[in-house]
Amino acid sequence: QVQLVESGGGLVQAGESLRLSCVASTRTYILYNMGWFRQAPGKERELIAAVDPSGRNTRYGDSVKGRFTVSRDNAKNTSSLRMNSLKPEDTAVYYCAAKFRGSDTWSSWGQGTQVTVSS
Repeated sequence: QVQLVESGGGLVQAGESLRLSCVASTRTYILYNMGWFRQAPGKERELIAAVDPSGRNTRYGDSVKGRFTVSRDNAKNTSSLRMNSLKPEDTAVYYCAAKFRGSDTWSSWGQGTQVTVSS
């Protein structure tokens, strides 16, 4: 099990940017895919961005493609989500998650950080 701690959420206006960070407590960070999910009130949790263990391969949900960028620093056990051109519909609790390479299950989760975008 990997312990994950997110930071960087807050209240911003539409069009502004935020950067979320996630620190992982594990000696085998490089073996994990990292993902970013979000859950808005009354909606299901959705995967919005993921990065593979090497950091070279990323994927995004359609709702954030072109606006959000996921990255990782394996030397620091961190993953980041840069969010540009934020919209009110991006308001949600954001979670980072870890999935061991080759696994289908996101097995470790952070506690979540609130992002609120005002119009």
